[in-house]
Amino acid sequence: MAERPQRPRLILASASPRRVELLRQIGIAADQVDPADIDERTRPRELPIIYAQRMAASKLGAVAPRHPDAIVVAADTVVACGRRILPKAESEDQARACLTMLSGRRHHVLGAVAIAAPDGRIVKRLVDTAVRFKALSAGEIADYIASGEWRGKAGGYAIQGRAAIFVQAIHGSYSNVVGLPLAETYGLLSGLGWR
Repeated sequence: MAERPQRPRLILASASPRRVELLRQIGIAADQVDPADIDERTRPRELPIIYAQRMAASKLGAVAPRHPDAIVVAADTVVACGRRILPKAESEDQARACLTMLSGRRHHVLGAVAIAAPDGRIVKRLVDTAVRFKALSAGEIADYIASGEWRGKAGGYAIQGRAAIFVQAIHGSYSNVVGLPLAETYGLLSGLGWR
């Protein structure tokens, strides 16, 4: 009986604990987490889609050379309101500004995934999820900010947490809004022969 060939190691080029958990949710445990240290500043007049794709590709480009015999998965999540890229909120003022902008509006969560295989193949995918928030009262925004859940989250909210009560509608991948489009990522991995 022939032995099944050993699969390559899987490296996650991300510092996001949400991405680690999302992969585990579908039975994939990264062999190593190796975050990329790159410049994540936007360029002048850079569109959200271009920025998301550039960040995923830059993360992959920084980490893949360190692991030439592994499959390396890189991703980036961008919350966009029109042409505006919302920050990963690091202060209460940033979070309040994000939530105020998203209140009563539809926005897009852009998830870019880039994966490198040991044989040099690189595959990429961009997933766009539309999310509509209800109109938020000043009290709801204040309560959410007091929770601290917004800290470090793109757009100043976590859909998998208390902010779920703000969401009136979602069109597209839910896991993309959390931090990684799972169906699409699994499809890319499968296309590269990862099992």
